[in-house]
Amino acid sequence: MTRESKQARIQRMHNEYAILCDVYPAPSCALNFRNPFELLVATMLSAQTTDKQVNKVTGELFDRYPTPKALANADERDVEGIIHSVGFFHTKARRAIALSRALLDDFAGEVPQTMDELTTLPGVGRKTANVVLGNAFGVPGFPVDTHVIRVTGRLRWRSDWRSANPDPVTIEREICAVFDPADWTDLSHRLIFHGRDTCHARNPECAVCPLAGTCPSAGIR
Repeated sequence: MTRESKQARIQRMHNEYAILCDVYPAPSCALNFRNPFELLVATMLSAQTTDKQVNKVTGELFDRYPTPKALANADERDVEGIIHSVGFFHTKARRAIALSRALLDDFAGEVPQTMDELTTLPGVGRKTANVVLGNAFGVPGFPVDTHVIRVTGRLRWRSDWRSANPDPVTIEREICAVFDPADWTDLSHRLIFHGRDTCHARNPECAVCPLAGTCPSAGIR
């Protein structure tokens, strides 16, 4: 690919995103939730596992502990038993209880609606906070997970696409600077879906990828 100007890259980004909008016309969060508290806990549990696996355990978890107060007073071993299949269940059970206690102590049992407040909760970083903001409260947020990192790198949507260890916060800021805030949440969803469906980590399906015509990495292994 010849050297691309910043203006040309931004135009390509918007063109490629328009294609993803056609492929995924109605994106939504893959985690099952009924309220902000459930989404907050489910997103925390989803670290280093799949949303599908998390959905298998949260039904029982929230039936038994439906509120921050209930989960804050839960027996840690009982929570571990419910979520043991999601991986790192010892740490996640402890964090689920701790963040529930923090909600009670610091926010009167309500999930806060700002990045600064959310990231004070145990086990909650920018990715989790962005998921909650965008999907529970309609506040623009751009969660950066492994799929977003991979897809934006292969598409060369970001300046550090060569980096083996890119900074998620830098990616968030760079991508968000190019798109309208109203697009951020669905943009993340669509990039994640594309990464799961087509732009796989080990064997990307470039032959059937709708972005192959302009992707700088198409056909490269």
